[in-house]
Amino acid sequence: MNLTDPIADMLSRIRNAVAVRHDVVLVPGSNSKVALARIMKDEGFIEDFEILRSGPQRSLRIRLKYRERKEPAITGLKRVSKPGLRRHMGSKEIPRLYGGIGVAIMSTSQGVMTGSEARRRGIGGEFVCYLW
Repeated sequence: MNLTDPIADMLSRIRNAVAVRHDVVLVPGSNSKVALARIMKDEGFIEDFEILRSGPQRSLRIRLKYRERKEPAITGLKRVSKPGLRRHMGSKEIPRLYGGIGVAIMSTSQGVMTGSEARRRGIGGEFVCYLW
């Protein structure tokens, strides 16, 4: 199966797993997906992730995070920059989402990072997605 947007596929798998309250979701792996998962873990949206190497293709096992009464830590995910329409922003254009509750994820020349980190460093880049 040939995917045109693997990042959107990852976000959809996480969104669907959260909707049915799964504890774990498997995602085909890549370096950019590992960077996204690392940011999600650092910001407290997922519990943990691990890289599984089975054959030539690696995959990610992402453990989702829930609060009391199985309330998900991720309430929403949105892909912004798509293969058909890339969204690039300067450091002063990066939005603050939901009063600081949401996190913008940027792909910059210095790697994948949160929007607040890119704003602090004064660099712009591709606005990949945001989550809240």
